Amino acid sequence: MSLTLSPQQLKEAAEGFGTPLYVYHAEKIKEQYEKLLHAFQDADTRFFYAAKALTNISILKYIRSIGCNVDCSSFNEVQLALKAGFAPNQILYTSNNISFDEIKNAKEAGVHINIDSISNLEKFGNAYGNSYPVGIRLRPNIMAGGNLKIATGHSDSKFGIPIEDIELILKLQQETKLHIRTLHIHTGSEIKDVSIFVQGIDLLLDLVKHFSQLEVIDLGGGFKVPYKKNETGTDMHELGKRVQEKFEHFEKETGRHLQVWFEPGKFLVSEAGYLITKVNVLKQSGDILFAGVDSGLNHLIRPMFYDAWHEIENISNPDGVLKKYNVVGNICETDTFAEARLLPEVSEGDFLAIKNAGAYGFEMASNYNSRYKPAEVLFLDDVPNLIRRRDNMEDLTKNQIEFLNL
Repeated sequence: MSLTLSPQQLKEAAEGFGTPLYVYHAEKIKEQYEKLLHAFQDADTRFFYAAKALTNISILKYIRSIGCNVDCSSFNEVQLALKAGFAPNQILYTSNNISFDEIKNAKEAGVHINIDSISNLEKFGNAYGNSYPVGIRLRPNIMAGGNLKIATGHSDSKFGIPIEDIELILKLQQETKLHIRTLHIHTGSEIKDVSIFVQGIDLLLDLVKHFSQLEVIDLGGGFKVPYKKNETGTDMHELGKRVQEKFEHFEKETGRHLQVWFEPGKFLVSEAGYLITKVNVLKQSGDILFAGVDSGLNHLIRPMFYDAWHEIENISNPDGVLKKYNVVGNICETDTFAEARLLPEVSEGDFLAIKNAGAYGFEMASNYNSRYKPAEVLFLDDVPNLIRRRDNMEDLTKNQIEFLNL
């Protein structure tokens, strides 16, 4: 039975800390990580949590405590990871379209680095030559994820060095004596089809012969997580089996052993997170019954930005008669969380829990309409712990400078 927080626990958290409120379940994160360890137990793998999914320092500390490494998309995330207690060799830095100064900062911090442009790769080679191992993020021209907003490996993507530029990479390697330790790809998010990962493995293994110092194949992340009750995610055991077979066969054929890295973000924290909102108003408009809540796209933008589907529960009246509602926010934009959604009968003041909100929920939140960002709570051993206080007016103005005496 998969770990979940009960409606009563969520309701008590809402009553105790106020709404809107992000709630996370520590043991669920651990359960997800242990699924990965079990699925890949026969393959030489390392897992780096993609911190961009959720960077709260307490979450990072918990991720470190269960033995997982961390993947960072900016040098600021690297600094947060170091602050959370990760050692430099537990930190992977994979960014895109950034200044070389940021890469230099990552190098000085001593972390693993993946570079995604010929321009920065050349600068790195000229600056450091063979003295510091580096990874290369390639764009494999593989379409995955089914949505261009979450697909990153296709031929029109901004991410990575195009695979057709391999000769330029080899030329730089020769001229600057680059120590290329890692080949990296990340094809997108919500990848259910294991064959997509296998396709990427085949592509990268075909390139290994060009890199005598290569030690790591980094396949990124993008594992599918279920958002609906009857949905299934990526078959991790099948993927683990295919990874083991592919790399064992490669080692047998070539005598070269390679470690495999993955960067799961959503897989670890999505199902562990909930956004709890309170119903402010019920509004009838023709055949549509709106349930207007005290949150909006400023707190959870995924349904509006990605057309993402999130299950919603009425935790105040879980056994009520089912009725259809459009669950909408309080922002001065169209911020619809769900349309024509069947929910147990909703009353003003009820708490609604939006599930699968642990990844890219709070992390993409804003102060739009000058609304406060929510508090965050982490359940550990069934005890709710406040890990971020709710914004206040001072937070909205603290970086502003008043210079007009009007």
